[in-house]
Amino acid sequence: MINHKACVLTSDQIEAGLNHALKAAIDGELYLESMENEMVVLDNGLIKSANFNQAQGFGLRAVYDPFVTYAHAPLLDEKSFEKAIEAMRYSSKDTITAVGQSSPISATPDRHGLYTFKDIPLGLEKYVALLSQVDQYVRGKDARVQQVQAVFSKSFQHIEIHRLGSQAQSDHRPMAGFRVVVVMMDKGKSGMGMSGGGGRFTVDTYGTFESIKHFVDEAMRMANFDLEARPAPAGDFPVVLGNGWTGILLHEAVGHGLEGDSNRRKTSSFHSLMGEMVAAEGVTVVDSGVINEARGSLNIDDEGTKTQETVLIENGRLVGFMQDRMNARMMKTASTGNCRRESYASIPMVRMTNTFMRPRQEVREDMIASIQKGVLALQFGSGEVDIASGNFVFSTTEAYMIENGVISYPIKGVTLIGNGPEALKKIKMVGHDFTLDPGVGSCGKDGQMVPVGVGQPSVLISSMTVGGTQV
Repeated sequence: MINHKACVLTSDQIEAGLNHALKAAIDGELYLESMENEMVVLDNGLIKSANFNQAQGFGLRAVYDPFVTYAHAPLLDEKSFEKAIEAMRYSSKDTITAVGQSSPISATPDRHGLYTFKDIPLGLEKYVALLSQVDQYVRGKDARVQQVQAVFSKSFQHIEIHRLGSQAQSDHRPMAGFRVVVVMMDKGKSGMGMSGGGGRFTVDTYGTFESIKHFVDEAMRMANFDLEARPAPAGDFPVVLGNGWTGILLHEAVGHGLEGDSNRRKTSSFHSLMGEMVAAEGVTVVDSGVINEARGSLNIDDEGTKTQETVLIENGRLVGFMQDRMNARMMKTASTGNCRRESYASIPMVRMTNTFMRPRQEVREDMIASIQKGVLALQFGSGEVDIASGNFVFSTTEAYMIENGVISYPIKGVTLIGNGPEALKKIKMVGHDFTLDPGVGSCGKDGQMVPVGVGQPSVLISSMTVGGTQV
């Protein structure tokens, strides 16, 4: 029997079923998943919700480059498997002609060991007490606090991938997170601050108040910042981007354009630029699925390919794209281990893991000192990006005016408007202070959400359009 909660079939039954389902296909697999999610939310001193959810199922995919047929169900029994096989064969009959054959993954399982395979439950009594401690701590530090919301979450995912000619690949994926929101009122004005973190580790990483206190203090600092910030001016200014979470701009405005599917279809602005200079000299952009315990990391991707570090832009030059098996095959290259899916019910596609800019030697203070009038952007909130063109609009949650080479005053209502590929070429200085975000990122593409990591050092961009609220 297969060692998976969603499966009641033997290995022989699965092998025979795959032979029938994928008879005319170039590639394909059976993907099994079981997932448990837990979350507890405290809002203004009261437990607002405490949730536990289990889901399991399978997805059967047949690939006929570039077409895909897909069937899924919440239980892998003989009847469900037969219906999925029938759907595969019916949808391919007389509509798709397959040519060639895909190479199997290695005959023996091969994966990293980037995170623990343990699952530790979210003990409600312990974590409710911790949430209450957060609420009491915040209110005790500042009388202006009006609202405190704090959340613990954890999940544990077990996957198995069966492919003809290979042993089953499997992975056990933990995830834990903590988030806190603080709202303050002062003289009729409100200020909100948010902070948190997470990653591929067990929830007991956040099992003491000391382990989450820095997030709580940061949320309070951000709420106070929001109260004190002035309206931002509008215009074209040099911009210094801080390190860490500001990498979300790189992820959205550049990273999606470096995914293999959009380049194979020639819908990305990068599709014809391989080997060309696409960024300023000194800029190197990487996607890495192999960072220990990072939110976007995977031992294997959702096709069973071992993840890796892929250099996308090296010293300003475009040198690679992220690939899954199908797009790599059609572009005559190799998969980079970047195939992901939201769940067993989702068709897999090329996705980022942890995408970031590598550091150099510059210092943020020198970047600021070089600017007569500009903006320092340290944290981003919401944003919109046109992946085809790279045009973006991002709102900051923490930014400051720079005047005469020094930080002058906090500003709010800041939007940064520009084009990702153009912004890459306007980078003048790259800092030494690289860090990944604290583990809070999720990425949406074609209706599917997956956890990701972003990061970068501080960078100086010579000019960006700043939309402000100053009148």
